[in-house]
Amino acid sequence: MKKECSKISTHNNLTWGGVDCQKLADEFGTPLYVYDAGIIKSRCRELRETFLERWPNTRIRYAGKAFLTRAVAELINREGLGLDVVSMGELFTALSVNFPVERIEMNGNAKSHEEISYAVSSGVGRIIVDHPDELKVIEECAKKFGHVQKIMIRVTPGVDAHTHAYISTGQTDSKFGFPLDGPMLTDAINYAMKSEFIDIRGLHFHVGSQLFDTDDYLKSLAKILELMKRLKGELGFITHELNIGGGFGAVINPSVPAMRSEFYTDKIMNALYEGCKNFGLEIPCAIFEPGRWVISEACLTLYRVENIKELPGITYIAVNGGMADNPRFALYNAEYDAVAIANPDGKIYNREGNTKVSVVGKCCESGDILIDNAKLPLLKAGDIIGLYNSGAYTFSMSSNYNYLQRPAVVFVENGEAKLVVERQSLDDLIRGQRDY
Repeated sequence: MKKECSKISTHNNLTWGGVDCQKLADEFGTPLYVYDAGIIKSRCRELRETFLERWPNTRIRYAGKAFLTRAVAELINREGLGLDVVSMGELFTALSVNFPVERIEMNGNAKSHEEISYAVSSGVGRIIVDHPDELKVIEECAKKFGHVQKIMIRVTPGVDAHTHAYISTGQTDSKFGFPLDGPMLTDAINYAMKSEFIDIRGLHFHVGSQLFDTDDYLKSLAKILELMKRLKGELGFITHELNIGGGFGAVINPSVPAMRSEFYTDKIMNALYEGCKNFGLEIPCAIFEPGRWVISEACLTLYRVENIKELPGITYIAVNGGMADNPRFALYNAEYDAVAIANPDGKIYNREGNTKVSVVGKCCESGDILIDNAKLPLLKAGDIIGLYNSGAYTFSMSSNYNYLQRPAVVFVENGEAKLVVERQSLDDLIRGQRDY
């Protein structure tokens, strides 16, 4: 497989996007999120070539919850993809760079009246309905603003994905979507079909994240096809659009070949075409909404080693970041690989043969861990290390815990670096606070 990024040594230093990582750390400070924009673009183009251009009547909506800034929204727009947003803040960010509103879809399981009103008044292309009460609010807002709002209904296929429980979304007891059986779904579809201010376009489902095979997608799709047939027979409802969600797996280390998008899309689309043919159904517009797969492997997060503490049986490498800028290990034991910037090919640090090496953060929590069992060469205080595959759900989940400042974000490409998010200042930490 063709390499997507430049990962070669210059003066023994690792480069990312053609830029020396030591120089990046010196210029922009650490922690630092470094995104190779070339990788993001190549993923977008791969989706176009292997899905949008191969299969007619299809759409891609990048899942902004994985990582969204003004620069990301601009890049996704330039690459011709759409955007899936889940909050007023994400929608506002997209609109701030004039992202084409008709290519935006609003998702989420607990939308407020204010969020729905903002989405409708902005003219978003679709609202993904997750609860019956949303329909009345959408109808009210659409009537107020004088247009018909297109929607899709999110359903729960009842498939327990083979992934961590916290990123599995398609199981029967999920907080997301309408169950396939019972009156809740049919009542909602009936309501939408009768409303003069709502245009119900189809169905949406999402199985989970970090899926490395298609079994759960295909099991879910089989159930959705049966549902489409039943809804057509019972209600006369035609599923014009089917959003199959995202969840494509992202690999931990760039030495491992990335998962190709067509590994998922071709199998799923073939099953969709065959199922529609067998059930006598119209082939709907198919939509995928990858997020992590587009963005995660593009990022190397840089940290400075503050100290190394050697204890019997374990060595702690403490860095100047941690769960405030990347809470994913603390949330669901996310796995990462690390690299020493100044010695990327160095011998693995294993002092006594069985010594465990953990990369830990500076937050006042025992669970502030970045890598539980790291494979790194011998390091010293002041060295820079990088975490691979750290581009998704890091910046977007970051916090000011312990009053730490959120890191800067840099885009690199073809040997050039551009600051796209400034590091928070100390003044930023208390902005908006008032004296007693």
